[in-house]
Amino acid sequence: MKTNQINLTFSSIPENVGITRLLIASVGAQLDLPLNDIEELKVAVSEAVSNAIIHGYQNNPHHIVYLDLDISNNTLKIIVTDEGCGIPNIEQAMQPAYSTDPERMGLGFVFMQSFMDELQVESTLEVGTTVTMIKHLKQTPISSH
Repeated sequence: MKTNQINLTFSSIPENVGITRLLIASVGAQLDLPLNDIEELKVAVSEAVSNAIIHGYQNNPHHIVYLDLDISNNTLKIIVTDEGCGIPNIEQAMQPAYSTDPERMGLGFVFMQSFMDELQVESTLEVGTTVTMIKHLKQTPISSH
């Protein structure tokens, strides 16, 4: 398996969520993942990025979100980082239907957990949050096309 690393920094505006979805879909296609897996990656990444923008930065467009992808050892590691307000209680934030925004369903972490093999959330108040998602990739036999 090829190793690859992609580091993307972008403004904390909602329009950039779509760009991150396109990026992860392209990476998933390069990894020859099934369409269902690519769709799940798109949801997980867009939820993590949306959380950074909506909750971490309270929709303030003058901040930066960091997206790091690392493909190695049959693993796709996705790290989304913000330097926002932080999460006061990670365990509570990861409960289904919990949201600090009444307009939101509070299922972002639920989707991330169900679509990824591993999910780790680290957060410090007034410093920011890092969401690390890991997807184990199945080795595919080399085909002769």
